[in-house]
Amino acid sequence: MSGGGHGAIEGSNKRVALLISILALFLAGAETLAKSAQTEALGANVEASNQWAYFQARTIRATVLKTADETLALTTPAPGNEAAVKAKREDWAKTIARWESEPATGEGRKELAAKAQASEHKRDLALERYHHYELASAAFQVGIVLASAQVITGIVLLAFAGGFLGFAGLALAAFGLFAPHTLPFLH
Repeated sequence: MSGGGHGAIEGSNKRVALLISILALFLAGAETLAKSAQTEALGANVEASNQWAYFQARTIRATVLKTADETLALTTPAPGNEAAVKAKREDWAKTIARWESEPATGEGRKELAAKAQASEHKRDLALERYHHYELASAAFQVGIVLASAQVITGIVLLAFAGGFLGFAGLALAAFGLFAPHTLPFLH
């Protein structure tokens, strides 16, 4: 083999090594984005669970008060005690209404349900992003393997396939970052 052929192979190997380095860089970025999205999804899931638990606690407490109110309404109060019973029932009615909706504190059932649903939406979005990033990582990994195989085998098509998978990985990562709802068939 002539010296020119060896130089061409060396130049080709350098280009493939550069391709592998770029794919590895993108792989690291996709893995970082995937881990971040996964962590965000877990945090939002915990937040949603906490909000729904608080919502359920408020519901149980309101049901207990409502039952006590109904029981008190059905029993005959002692003579002269009617005003105290009426006042207690009015107090309970205010408490039940406050627990249903309490915009000032955001702790009414209505507000808690909205917070929980927002957390669930945040979780779902993070999971959609996570799936895109994981697929992008897989594309980068296979691209690295194919490009590495080109160095060993000399089959140039492997380097092109590795580069194509790199572009596919970039596209998947971009969809995950900017438009995670666009490719629902990936979930």
